Amino acid sequence: MFELPDLAYDHAALEPVISKATMHLHHDKHHKRYVDVTNQILEEKGQKPASLEDVVRETAGKADAKKLFNNAAQSWNHAFFWACMTPTKQTPDGDLAKAIDRDFGGLDKLKEEFVKAGVAHFGSGWVWLAAEGGALKIIDTHDGEDLLPNKGQTPLIVCDLWEHAYYLDHKNDREAFLKAWFDALANWSFAADQYAAAQGTGEAWRYPLPA
Repeated sequence: MFELPDLAYDHAALEPVISKATMHLHHDKHHKRYVDVTNQILEEKGQKPASLEDVVRETAGKADAKKLFNNAAQSWNHAFFWACMTPTKQTPDGDLAKAIDRDFGGLDKLKEEFVKAGVAHFGSGWVWLAAEGGALKIIDTHDGEDLLPNKGQTPLIVCDLWEHAYYLDHKNDREAFLKAWFDALANWSFAADQYAAAQGTGEAWRYPLPA
C-alpha cells in the first residue's frame, strides 16, 4: 500500500518560518494519519489502485467515497506541499520567470496576489499557483480538495492553509505565515519542473507508487 514519503530535508531545516515542532506534528502525525486511513479504507474495500492520483480522481465528487477522497487527497496534497519547499531561498528563472512576468507583472505582484488569496480563503484549504491553458493562475481549494480532478490544470506550488500548518509558529496570523513562506521557502526549481511538464516537457510530480 501507500507509504508516508520521507522529507527531503531535516525537520528543523525550515526554521524560523516553520519550526521543528510543527514539522514533526504535521508530517509525522497529521500526514501519516491521512496515509494510514487511506490504506485502511482501500484494504477494507479490497482495492489495489495503481496510483494515489487514480484514487483521488476516481473518488472526487462522489458522496459515497467522501472519506476515501478526503484522506487520499490530503495524503497527496501534503506530499506535494513538502516538495514545494526548500531550506535554500530561491527565485524563479527561465521560462517560469517569464511566465510570472507576463501573467502577474513580476514576482512581487505574484506574491501579493498569492498571499491575498490565501488570507481571503475562509476556513481550511490550500492556495495554489497553477498552469492552465498556457497561463498561470492562483486557485484556492477547500479542505482536502486539490487540482488533480481538473483536466488541464497543473499545480506548480501550493501552501497549506490549515491552521495546524502555521498555528504553533504564527498563531492566527495567516498573512505573516504566507508572506514568510513565499519569501523563504518556495521551491521555484520544483515549480519550474512542474511548469515544464505543463508545457509538455517532462513529467509532472507524482506520489510514490504503492509498495
